Amino acid sequence: MRAADLQRPYFGVRRWGCDDGDVLERCRAYAPLLRAGDVFSHATAALLWGAPLPMRLEADATLHVMAIDGATRPRSAGVSGHTAGDRAIRVRSRHSLPVVDPVSAWLQLAPLIGLDDLVAMGDYLVLTPRRQKRQDPRPYTSRAELESRLRAFRGRGKRNAVEALQLIRDGAESPRETRLRLRLVRNGLPEPELNVEIKDERGLRIGFGDLVYSSHKVLVEYEGEQHRTDSTQFYRDIERHERLARAQWILIRESKETPLTGPRSTCARTRHALLSRGARL
Repeated sequence: MRAADLQRPYFGVRRWGCDDGDVLERCRAYAPLLRAGDVFSHATAALLWGAPLPMRLEADATLHVMAIDGATRPRSAGVSGHTAGDRAIRVRSRHSLPVVDPVSAWLQLAPLIGLDDLVAMGDYLVLTPRRQKRQDPRPYTSRAELESRLRAFRGRGKRNAVEALQLIRDGAESPRETRLRLRLVRNGLPEPELNVEIKDERGLRIGFGDLVYSSHKVLVEYEGEQHRTDSTQFYRDIERHERLARAQWILIRESKETPLTGPRSTCARTRHALLSRGARL
């Protein structure tokens, strides 16, 4: 147990070399120390559910562990202990580890992250994906369940959660899409439809659009780095864009280099496209 090739992530725990940057590995290392009634919570639970969080929380190696049966909060180096103040918390199994339910994790983070980050997390939790994974069915929750729990919630961050709930939508497949949608609406543009199927004049599917103004044939999308670095994806994008143009769709593309303000911004270009199609803004 004193061998030099063993790591000592927590007091009383030894393990073979693992990636300390992986929250799942850290949770598995700590799991033997969990007492009856201990459960992973807050940012740790959100990350185990796969939810997007601000970089400062994703990079934080601290584990959040909550005692939900009235026991004292867990105490250990590298662990932030909590006690449950919400009787509605439910324990779920995630990667064979005890974790608070998705709605509880969302409410626990309401006082700790900004509005847009809370909306992005909510969008992720309520998303109904086009392709379901048999071993991990989604959505993890619904807007109705968020609303029901929030109505009875009396903890910190309720005002932030109430505002975020009004902005959460099913259909956003990435935090970038969520933030782009919020920016469009805050700039006075109509709220777009999310992940809508687009067809050509013959009724054949062209694809699915991220942020869609169907009645004006305007499509807004965020282009991640894989669209540029993956040659196969790049070719598919070219083919898809040509089909959209033939079907008379206007495609507005945003990347990480796109200005957030001014005439070259996505909001300005989207406004111009909608006006060119007769929209009244």
